[in-house]
Amino acid sequence: MGMMVVGRKVAETADEVRYEFGLDRQFDRTLRIDKRTWQVAAEDGRFDSAASAVAAKIKGAWQKEGEFPPGVVFAS
Repeated sequence: MGMMVVGRKVAETADEVRYEFGLDRQFDRTLRIDKRTWQVAAEDGRFDSAASAVAAKIKGAWQKEGEFPPGVVFAS
């Protein structure tokens, strides 16, 4: 069975960027990324496969474009 995780940027400061994300476009979780250390945390404390997948997509887009994307999609 496949998985689709969608994330959208909801806030960005000089130090941190936040994304709402969830399975099948249910934006029911929040991911925080520290811009200096790349420490990533899910606000609900569950850093599971969905959180990992969306974080990897965000970092890949950032490495390619040099900025945090407005949104990402991971599908397997």
